[in-house]
Amino acid sequence: MVHTFAIRVYYEDTDMGGVVYYANYLRFIERARSDWVRQLGIDQNAMRDEGIVWVVRRVEADYLTASKFEDDLIVETTMVQVTSARLVMDQIVKRGQTVVFRARVTAACMNAAGRPVRLPAEIRALQD
Repeated sequence: MVHTFAIRVYYEDTDMGGVVYYANYLRFIERARSDWVRQLGIDQNAMRDEGIVWVVRRVEADYLTASKFEDDLIVETTMVQVTSARLVMDQIVKRGQTVVFRARVTAACMNAAGRPVRLPAEIRALQD
C-alpha cells in the first residue's frame, strides 16, 4: 500500500537561493505520515489525551535534487516493516516522475513517562 500526499512549495518553504530549505523536507514527510495515520482512522488527539504520542526514532535521508517555489510535489509513503512497537517507512518526495528526496523513517509510540508502548492496532494489523 502506497499513501500519497500532495504538497505545494510556498515562498516560506524556500531559502535565500530560492530552493526548498533542506529541513522542510522533514516537515513535508511528517505531514504525509500524519495524513496516512488519520486516513487509517487513528485519532492522534485521542492518543495524546491517553498519554501516548508518536515519536521518530531514526531518519536516513537523501537529498537528490532541488525543489523550488511553486513546485507541486507528491510524498509517497510505503510501509516497510511493522512490529508491535516499531514502524519503518520509506518516503519519497517527487516532482512529476523525478524523485527529489527520499528517507527511511523509524517511528514508535511512547507514553507520558517516555517508555515505548504498542503501536495502535490499526497499524499492527497492516503487518498481516
